[in-house]
Amino acid sequence: MPRMLDDRAKTLLKALVERYIADGQPVGSRTLSRASGLELSAATIRNVMADLEELGLIASPHTSAGRVPTARGYRLFVDTMLTAHPLNLDELARVAPEVAAARSHLHPDQPQRVIAQAAQMLSSLSSFVGVVTAPRKAGVFHHIEFLRLGERRVLVILVAPDGDVQNRVIMTTRDHSQAELAEATSYLNSHYAGLSIEEVRERLKHEIEALRTEIAALMQAAVQAGTEALAESSDHVVVSGERNLLGVQDFGNDLPSLRRLFDVFEHKTELMRLLDTSSRAEGVRIYIGGESQVVPFEELSVVTAPYEVDGRIVGTLGVIGPTRMAYERMIQIVDITARLVGNALSVK
Repeated sequence: MPRMLDDRAKTLLKALVERYIADGQPVGSRTLSRASGLELSAATIRNVMADLEELGLIASPHTSAGRVPTARGYRLFVDTMLTAHPLNLDELARVAPEVAAARSHLHPDQPQRVIAQAAQMLSSLSSFVGVVTAPRKAGVFHHIEFLRLGERRVLVILVAPDGDVQNRVIMTTRDHSQAELAEATSYLNSHYAGLSIEEVRERLKHEIEALRTEIAALMQAAVQAGTEALAESSDHVVVSGERNLLGVQDFGNDLPSLRRLFDVFEHKTELMRLLDTSSRAEGVRIYIGGESQVVPFEELSVVTAPYEVDGRIVGTLGVIGPTRMAYERMIQIVDITARLVGNALSVK
């Protein structure tokens, strides 16, 4: 930003954003004077608005004398002017009775049902789109086997503790005999069985020098194969309420943008990438006006939060809606839903 905003400019920007979120109409200087509570002349307010426009924080639609926030203005508002306090469950039950009702229907032995209900709850509470990723499985080596398929082609068979079997074909740097692969299978099962993929990866960093070259290479290939298999098995995201966006005035008539957006919902791969990034952050994250590059629309924002099961982050959920959304309420909705889902899926 070219220069710092003074308190007066911040107060007017905050008032303008809040007014626009509430009304959806460009905000004029007279309305802004009343909304801000500042005793300023219309000329002074117009000067400050001109400065805010020059900084790229607000814009002037062609059809109105008023101003609207830009994505950059929303970002400054969210980062420095928002005071969203997390609600406890009792407080939220008063604000949104449907949450209290939903709590009694979330059962840890039915994770897919929990995820589906959470997506519907996010959509219902926000009136926008709710998205939830299914819990990530803990990647654990229970048993591993290598089978020679041909020159430099090896089949890796990974068996999880729950009996789930994943197969991966890998290309090796040199040809291995089946006897060598059997030796590697025996070594890996005796030394690494029962460890998670991350634990194996960490141990490999320290043990790589001591391992024979061919076993080390096969182990690294197996870890990579396990990581990919785990990602595929967890590649599940539930989306609810897409049709809600058809009623949003900001882009309800922009059919090309809506078509692109519905493609994102349908294919879900890009959506998974955004949610996976969010799962590595603590607490609620907000992407505004295309910042995510996954939902690349100036008119859309995404509010996400990771959820934990038994103290471990296993998934992410969030709300996708117009940039003109009530961020304080969305933060509270996403935060409380993440806690509800974590509680519902944790072992009691």
